[in-house]
Amino acid sequence: MGDRDRERRARDLRRYETILESLDDAVYAIRPDGTIVYVNERYAEMKGVDREELLGTDIYDWVSEETAERARRERAAMREEGRDAGSIEYEFEPVDGEPFPAEMRFGPTELGDDGELGRVGVIRDVSERRRRERELERRNERLDEFASIVSHDLRNPLDVARGRLELAREEVDSEHLDAVARAHERMATLIGDLLTLAREGVDVESMEAVDLAAVTRECWRGVDTADATLNAETALTVRADRSRLRQLLENLIRNAVEHGGEAVTVTVGDLDGGFYVADDGPGVPEGERDAIFEAGHTTEPEGTGFGLAIVERVAEAHGWTVSVAASDDGGARFEFTGVDIE
Repeated sequence: MGDRDRERRARDLRRYETILESLDDAVYAIRPDGTIVYVNERYAEMKGVDREELLGTDIYDWVSEETAERARRERAAMREEGRDAGSIEYEFEPVDGEPFPAEMRFGPTELGDDGELGRVGVIRDVSERRRRERELERRNERLDEFASIVSHDLRNPLDVARGRLELAREEVDSEHLDAVARAHERMATLIGDLLTLAREGVDVESMEAVDLAAVTRECWRGVDTADATLNAETALTVRADRSRLRQLLENLIRNAVEHGGEAVTVTVGDLDGGFYVADDGPGVPEGERDAIFEAGHTTEPEGTGFGLAIVERVAEAHGWTVSVAASDDGGARFEFTGVDIE
């Protein structure tokens, strides 16, 4: 290697080291025998010792046998599967202080001019991520508990009330009983929507190619649309969870009929990177567009206020972005982008 090559290599190394020292993650490099040849300041800080104490020592002297064995198994899997990179999660152990969860990613690298192949690794403190995961688990547990209460403790007395109503109708013919029946139906709708919001998580179960026009027509037949008209002006095939997509479309159709009247026209069309569902009803005032996806928000006495919250949940579960604007006819236009189109 000539002088210019050595100078260029030295400059490159200084540049790389400057970058490594600016990272929030710990970085190390070791020889094939496990001897530490480099650690950045963040690594020394996480370990709780001076960098000089680490250099030249065996990296396995600083980790537990369980962590070392976990890394060995991952390296064996890398060789067997032909992978250049591996990762493990483990408990990082400072010299003094409590262990904390960490994620380590590592792979082979050329360490010197002689072509010696060692390893370089990056270690990240994932304590905050673990905390968020635990909090999410607790929230899901509370949602499951809530859903069980709604399903059992509310539906059972509602079923009893419906049964008593039928018995009362055999004895009395009164318009008041019709009002009670309507109240029962509204309660059943509310319970169904609450269960959907509580039990449907942020994930989708099975993605498949779905003919958007065909599934829209299926939803149309399953919703009381009275004299409303459907224009399925789309030829898209999208990747989606069919069941969750039906939830989205059915709630948008109900919303259009609820706000636009029984003779409303609903149009489903194509967008660049997605699709839209529009109607020719009264539309959504610009000042209310940010609030319509909030659970419980409704402007209709007979509305539950959960339909559009379900729409947003389903869109988010697919990784789509949903927004509302004015349609060409002055009604509401719900646009979905970021859709995987086949």
